[in-house]
Amino acid sequence: MQEEYFDILDENGNQTNLIKKRTEVHRDGDWHKAVHIWIINENGDILLQRRASNKDIYPNMLDISCAGHLTTGDDSITGALRELKEELNLEIEPEELNYITTLKRSPKDKEFIDNEFDDLYLLRTTKKIEELTYQKEEISEIFFVPYKEFKKMIDNKQSDLVIYSDVYQILFNLLDDEFDNE
Repeated sequence: MQEEYFDILDENGNQTNLIKKRTEVHRDGDWHKAVHIWIINENGDILLQRRASNKDIYPNMLDISCAGHLTTGDDSITGALRELKEELNLEIEPEELNYITTLKRSPKDKEFIDNEFDDLYLLRTTKKIEELTYQKEEISEIFFVPYKEFKKMIDNKQSDLVIYSDVYQILFNLLDDEFDNE
């Protein structure tokens, strides 16, 4: 597989006009851009994916519905549409994506520095799980989880769930009135 190239950003999220290979970006801790797309159906079920065992970070863990880095020249919408098509074989119109916010995040692993500006999106769908197919090289399974159960998974710090405390709080603020109004 050909290595991806990323546009390098400064610490404020501005373009630097530098381009580097993905492995170098994560080795050196360069700032770059990614998209996180949370998919929710009309019942309030959140789509989760289990990352494939070969992933370089968080293998076999439950994660965001769909996510990925922007490659050189991508804007956020283009990257989000590409990731949805690649990972879930889902083709949508740009206006179906609801932009939430951009987060500056810097999670660190032993050998992996991921300084990112993450554009968060919400995608509402009427698709059933049977209508979705996923990229087996990156994902080992996908499934919908009822919103309240998803919140319990987070509250209980479920061991196979990637924890994004800041992102989850934003989602709760956005969706609680609609799906957890008890």
